[in-house]
Amino acid sequence: MPAAKLTPMAMAVLELLHERPMHPYEMTQLMRDRHLEIRVAVKPGSLYHTVDRLLATGHIEVVETQREGRRPERTVYALTEQGRDAFVDRAKTMLGTLASEHPEFLSGLGAMDDLGRETALEQLRMRLLQLEAKAASQEVITRRLVAEVPEIYWVDWRYTTAQVRFELEWTRQLVDDITTGRLGWTGDRRPKRLSPVPTESTEDRSDDRAS
Repeated sequence: MPAAKLTPMAMAVLELLHERPMHPYEMTQLMRDRHLEIRVAVKPGSLYHTVDRLLATGHIEVVETQREGRRPERTVYALTEQGRDAFVDRAKTMLGTLASEHPEFLSGLGAMDDLGRETALEQLRMRLLQLEAKAASQEVITRRLVAEVPEIYWVDWRYTTAQVRFELEWTRQLVDDITTGRLGWTGDRRPKRLSPVPTESTEDRSDDRAS
């Protein structure tokens, strides 16, 4: 699996194995404890599939098999040098290079004028309620992380919460700009159908040539 092909889930697996060898169940629990769902879909099926792919490509290796009581055997995986190199190369690119990302919210903002002032305001206020609820729940999780998890393991969470707070304040300002009239609106005055651009007919061109 070349570095450029490492998926977010593959990066998450290799990131955990940087700390120590572990089995997939432990990986799943740590991903949930550290709230990695902000960047990967934490599903056991996807994780086991990713582990199989990383094993097949030599990025990880089996180091032992554990059994506790009547529970099924658990295979413990470790990072290989090849996996470490691929992880580091990909992480450097992801951290230092601007990626072209296209959030759906931007397309919604671009369509506001076509929706009309009242419809746009209604939808933006709905978004504000969701952002406020999300920011409140993030504060609760952040307090737990501060108390239980080394901060270096949730810097990505800090970034995400900052994004939500920024979008919350930015959207509040947008709603205020619309309600006070500071943001101009052209949608209500736009003609329902644009007139076709006049084109020169064949007869006109023939007349011109004749003259």
